[in-house]
Amino acid sequence: MSESQSTLNPAHVQQLECLIVLSEELHFGRTADRLGYSQSRASQLIGQLECRIGARLVQRTSRRVSLTRLGEQFVKDVKPHYRGLITSITRARERMIRGALQELRVGFTGVVYEEITRVFRVLTERFGVSVRSHDLPLGSPFSSLSEHEVDAVIAELPVHDPDLVVGFRFPPQDQYLAVSSDHPFALRRSIDLEDLGEVDLLHREGDAPDYWKAARTPASTPEGRPILSTFGISSVQQGLTLTASGEYSMLVCRPLTEHNLRSDVSFVPVRGLEESSQLALVWRKDSGGPTLPALAGLLAEALMDGGAAAIPDTSTVVTS
Repeated sequence: MSESQSTLNPAHVQQLECLIVLSEELHFGRTADRLGYSQSRASQLIGQLECRIGARLVQRTSRRVSLTRLGEQFVKDVKPHYRGLITSITRARERMIRGALQELRVGFTGVVYEEITRVFRVLTERFGVSVRSHDLPLGSPFSSLSEHEVDAVIAELPVHDPDLVVGFRFPPQDQYLAVSSDHPFALRRSIDLEDLGEVDLLHREGDAPDYWKAARTPASTPEGRPILSTFGISSVQQGLTLTASGEYSMLVCRPLTEHNLRSDVSFVPVRGLEESSQLALVWRKDSGGPTLPALAGLLAEALMDGGAAAIPDTSTVVTS
């Protein structure tokens, strides 16, 4: 089938619309009046559609207009789809006028836990907005947002882009060092920031701004000792697997330690990195509309209420 036969253009839609209205009016003059065409234009559209189908759809006589049997069947088949198309266009126009979205695309650079999916369900119940999650590379939390592939992201701060809005901040989290279970640090109750100078720290691979990467993987200790970082990762699970090998270590936030218990990896608190990791709901400044602020409000409501939809200090998405 050629491309011209398998695709619709505006003329094809006009042809279908004309046939559907003609099936209701059974009169070319009234059909033309309803559609705002001349009678000759309505007749031309029907002829073009018949040519495209390869069969007569309308029986014309000097006294009456009727559909052929094939025409009746064709209208029966196509009419629901046409009506659905018109309904979708109408709804999209209404949402545009209201500035609301029926489906929200939210990007994550980690795992979506049950605490946040509860809030998504509340968003659907209260506002009729469904949420579709999108996995993002660990080191590229903002590019999909800038390219309009998602409507918002839940990513770690800081965010310094003037075109982005921080709509909601999750509770700050302590950071831990993930090491293999046989690493000397695994036997310690905690380590200091200076101890990071003794490990090869995994960094996030991606197109995130340099300031953001530096906040996630420090280049040196407070006393100026270099922190080695020879390998980049694109996902949390890749980082944990490499950490378990014993060659590398990784900074992670506390919720990750609670949701990723492993016998081959230990998580050691880092003194000096208490409440140093914070997630945020971020969207584009030009997004507008009430949907994203509504989601931010529900997150705040859940945190304040502490009820079934609460998001406790186990931040719902792990990205560090």
